[in-house]
Amino acid sequence: MRDGDDHHQKRLTQLEEQEGTVLALSQDYPDGHAIPPHRHSRSQLLYALSGVVMISTDRGRWMVPPEHAIWLPAATDHAVEMMGDVRMGSVYVQPRALDSLPQDQRVFSMTDLGRSLIVEAVGLPAPPQRTRRAELVFELLIHEISNLPERPLALPFPADEKLARLCRQFVSRPSARTTIDEWARAAGMSRRTFTRAFQRETGLGLSTWRQQACLFAALPRLAEGEPVTSVALELGYESVAAFATMFKRMTGNSPRRWLGPVR
Repeated sequence: MRDGDDHHQKRLTQLEEQEGTVLALSQDYPDGHAIPPHRHSRSQLLYALSGVVMISTDRGRWMVPPEHAIWLPAATDHAVEMMGDVRMGSVYVQPRALDSLPQDQRVFSMTDLGRSLIVEAVGLPAPPQRTRRAELVFELLIHEISNLPERPLALPFPADEKLARLCRQFVSRPSARTTIDEWARAAGMSRRTFTRAFQRETGLGLSTWRQQACLFAALPRLAEGEPVTSVALELGYESVAAFATMFKRMTGNSPRRWLGPVR
């Protein structure tokens, strides 16, 4: 067993041995770090404070951009891969801690309250050393999970290595101008064979998947204050209006309304 796998297994064992309905931990990971498939007896809210996290489950592969979180129900087998340097906060919750907690896998954006509670919770002692204040923080935290706004940000990746490689290349350099024919040629397939294979592997057509990937690339840049115009044009959109149309179709809001004050 490699040192990294051994360290992860020890951490997982320690986590499973911990008492308490809710636990919170933080961890920094370097770009490219991978955590092998595993599961928890508790449900997990995995929050990406910075960097992008890729989660692989039996349902597919999902990307979690900065300031978003993914909910993994208890006993969900999953692997984790870091894209960029990642700062992660995780909240582990007993399955029956609260009836309103999600029962399936979901992606959320983080609220100000949720962020503050997680940052506070990861610094608090584990049971039985917790104070009444600490217990209140954790109690409020699990209630806030139920209030996190769900986002249509899951980006499934194909299991087929050839298609997955093309997807990774696109994520590293997203462009709205790439075509199905270009992807099909790169995959060594006919247009029809490629279209069927991509739909079968991801559950999405290439056009929808590509728009979703462009949205993932845009969100961190917009959140950091970069002008909508420069983001839209660098992603290959012919106009800000075309980008805004895609953004509203995917999120339900314009870039400015969804991300805050006009920039």
